[in-house]
Amino acid sequence: MNKKIVSGLAIAAATTLALGVVVTSPANAAAKKSVTLAFQGPLTGPDAQLGQDQYPGAQWAIEVYNATNPATKINLVKADSQCDGTVAANIAPGVAANKEIIGVIGTSCSGEARNSFPAYKAAGLTMVAPSASAVSLTDPKAPDRGFPVFHRVVAHDGFQAPALVRYAVKGVTGPKIYLVDDQTTYGAGLIKFAKPSATKIGVVGTDSVPRGTADWTSVASKVKAAGANVVIYGGYTAEAAKFFKALRDGGYTGILAAGDGVNTSDFPSLAGKAAEGVRLTAADVPFEKLLTAAELASFQKITGVKVPGLYSATAYNAAQVFITCIKNGALTRSAIAVCVNNTTFTGAGGSKIKFNRYGDIIGGADVGAYLVKNGTIIYDGIA
Repeated sequence: MNKKIVSGLAIAAATTLALGVVVTSPANAAAKKSVTLAFQGPLTGPDAQLGQDQYPGAQWAIEVYNATNPATKINLVKADSQCDGTVAANIAPGVAANKEIIGVIGTSCSGEARNSFPAYKAAGLTMVAPSASAVSLTDPKAPDRGFPVFHRVVAHDGFQAPALVRYAVKGVTGPKIYLVDDQTTYGAGLIKFAKPSATKIGVVGTDSVPRGTADWTSVASKVKAAGANVVIYGGYTAEAAKFFKALRDGGYTGILAAGDGVNTSDFPSLAGKAAEGVRLTAADVPFEKLLTAAELASFQKITGVKVPGLYSATAYNAAQVFITCIKNGALTRSAIAVCVNNTTFTGAGGSKIKFNRYGDIIGGADVGAYLVKNGTIIYDGIA
């Protein structure tokens, strides 16, 4: 997607990072040795909720660690790349130029990741992403791969896409599937990997609609004319809300389904009545299901968030990767790179995390099923 970016925004973001403005920092950090991590993802813009749902997981992990009064404390700065590759390309050099930053928790979106790679590769700055799931990011043959700096604690869309198809058609008699993507690194990739499974079941139409499209009536008409009773969308929340509204307003009564790019806490309010019954997936389990009562209470107290959002758990896990390395004495970018590539980490709920050569979590991860019911996204088991 190409947006007009106000240059001042990118400059301000880069300047903020260059100055090392601390978002999460203990009061006595100045008296102690410290290192800095950046959280990069959408914190403003149409997809802000995706990053805002994740950030508290990283924030909590770091504040709990700092509260143990370690020899080396961790500061956390925000890098708002708005789930937009163009913005990411503008702010990543500022992150890389801040020598205090030894690792990036991010990015949230795949397009952000791809456009951040040049700056971070040049700087040797390790990334651990909570939700950037496009397969190409870790494909050794792909030109946009993130090797050697990119890692992710989420299963890639080669796992999610078939699960999304399975969940979308569950209980549907004679499914006729219509596939739509938003032409982004993530959305087009998700549908690409969904198509083989969907084709075996029955695809009656496909479409590829640019991100930022405002009027979805013509696409909705195509879906209805094709006789589809299942629609699967690959893209993000803002467009999905408009698309699904257009479908329901046009008389479509079948199943609506989408991947984790739409599985954000603001989707039900943005889509209104059209959100009801929508089936969603994500390679994530609700964070609160992995926490003890005491841990959840601590999370709520520190972050001010009552119910953790999607990928809070993976953001926590990404932070724990860096925390473990820092505990082990990895305090430079080069030391972090060695540690992340050679260590087995413990994530939320006792899960074990180890990365393969190209940054994927070994063994993948289960893909969760989610359903919008009475205006709320609820967990519906494994897809």
